[in-house]
Amino acid sequence: MRSRYTAYCRARTDYLLDSWHASTRPPQLNLDAPAPAHWIGLKILDTFAGGERDTRGTVEFVARNKVNGRAQRLHEVSRFVRENGRWYYLDGGTN
Repeated sequence: MRSRYTAYCRARTDYLLDSWHASTRPPQLNLDAPAPAHWIGLKILDTFAGGERDTRGTVEFVARNKVNGRAQRLHEVSRFVRENGRWYYLDGGTN
C-alpha cells in the first residue's frame, strides 16, 4: 500500500500498473487528467490479513492531496491478493 502511494506521489504509472492485478488492471493510467494531484499525506487506518501465510488482505486508508490548490481526501478500503509471493492491488471502495 505504501509503495503504491509513493508511486502516485512520483507519478510512476509503470509501477502502479505493474502492481495492479491483471484481472482489474486498466489498460493505462493518466495521472495528469484533469489536473495533476500533489499528494500530501497517507494515514493507514486499519489492515486485515496480509501476513506471510495470507493470500488476501485489505487496507483502509486516507490519502490527502491537492489539485489546483484545492485540498481533497480519498478514504478507501483496498483489497490486495498475493500471487507467487507478490502482492497486487485488486480493487477498492471509497468511504
